[in-house]
Amino acid sequence: MVSIDELHPSDRAAWEGLFRAYIDFYQRSEPDEMYARAWQEFQAGTRMHALGARLDGRLVGITHFLVHPSTSSPDADVCYLQDLFTAPDVRGRGVARALIAAVTDRARAQGCFRVYWNTHESNATARRLYDKVAENRGFLRYQIDLAPAPR
Repeated sequence: MVSIDELHPSDRAAWEGLFRAYIDFYQRSEPDEMYARAWQEFQAGTRMHALGARLDGRLVGITHFLVHPSTSSPDADVCYLQDLFTAPDVRGRGVARALIAAVTDRARAQGCFRVYWNTHESNATARRLYDKVAENRGFLRYQIDLAPAPR
């Protein structure tokens, strides 16, 4: 049985291992400071949020999400599910589905009117699940990378 809950300080190493595997999957490289900053944000729980999935007490999946306003609905916010990753050895056991459901429940409880996310078009494994739990509205994502703001 998959259980979903907040990440605890004792989850730091396991979370980072899963997050690094997620970053590797997308063939990216991030500095150690990015992981430290993200962990601090998740522990604060004010701007960005994280949940963990456990099987037999082991952290086997993570999701990161945030809530923000929407111009198309000034009376309700939307929830962006930014990252979702499960350990390869537990895929197909309902971990990702449970994480998506938990984020959806939280967003609903906060009065959000939508949960949305992106994935790469080549991510066929994840897309099989996503096509079952959500609607692909056909949008493509474009981005402009900006230099980090000076600190």
